[in-house]
Order: sequence, then structure tokens, then C-alpha cells
Amino acid sequence: MTRGIRNNNPLNIRHSADQWQGMRAQQTDQSFVQFESMAYGYRAAWKVLESYWNHFEQVGKLFNARNILTRWAPPTENDTEAYFRTVLRLSGVGGNETFPKPSRGTGYGRLEVLLRAMTTVECGIPYDKVDVGAIRQGFHLAFPGVLKKKRKELQPKVPVDVNISKLPSQQGTTFAAWDEYWDW
Repeated sequence: MTRGIRNNNPLNIRHSADQWQGMRAQQTDQSFVQFESMAYGYRAAWKVLESYWNHFEQVGKLFNARNILTRWAPPTENDTEAYFRTVLRLSGVGGNETFPKPSRGTGYGRLEVLLRAMTTVECGIPYDKVDVGAIRQGFHLAFPGVLKKKRKELQPKVPVDVNISKLPSQQGTTFAAWDEYWDW
């Protein structure tokens, strides 16, 4: 079991002056924070991302994967380029793709896959074995009610009348070609 998993700290957040919500009362790891559960470890990661967004806005940088990962895994401690390439390959996120502020919830899905890939790099867990439920719980702990509020905002204000009809055969061909391209 890797250190990040043992510590319920899947992104290996180091000790600092921060007193994280969900920290274990007794911290036996001298370098990395130990959390009560994996969800609290991810809560801290979401909060760090939020602080990065605030910092990047102040200094005029984009909140994108390149800037996030360069700060998260600085070249003084990591092979940042290898970290960056691996996270992009696993997540499908573009290196210069900008994300909205995490607490808004609008970029949740893209940031979730970024955290999932970062967990793979930090802990050596296969991407498909990362606990997505803990990432979601961490988001809800970090920003309570945000996703529910977003879903409610997306609900139509008036009932929508849906008329289902057959697609023209030409359009069906287009969808078949599309499916072939994406290799579902």
C-alpha cells in the first residue's frame, strides 16, 4: 500500500500551517498530512485547486493543467514534464485547457478526471481503480450544495414538449461514421 493511500491523502499534500478539515488527530507522517478518510484527502485537493485558481487569477495566469501541475509537482521535486504528459494521457485533458473556478461546479467533470489521473501518478493506482466516489464526496465536503444548485439551475423553467421522430437515413449514416471514428 502506497503512502498516499495509507494516509488517505491520494495527492500527497504536504504538512503546512493549514489545519485541514478531516485531519487525523495524531499525525505520524512527518512530511504528508494524514486524513480520516479518502474523501477528506480529496476535499483538501479540491480546496488546493480553489486556492490555485485564486492565485493564478491574481498573478494573471490561466487556470489550466500546465500551470496546475507545474505548481503541484514543481521541477525541484519532480520530473514535472513526465508528470504532465502522464496526467494528460490518462485524463484526456488538454494541457492548455482552462478550467472554471472549482467552487462554481461548472468544470467539475474535467477537474475530476484531472484529479483521478493525478492520483494514478501520485499513488501508482491504475486509473480505472481510483475511487471516483471519494473524489465526488471530497467535492461535496469542499463545496456543499454546489452541484445540486447547478443541476437545479439547468432544469427548464417551463415544461419541455419533446416530439420524437425518426432520423433521416442520411443522418443515421453520419452517426455510424462518428461511432466508428470514436471507436466506442
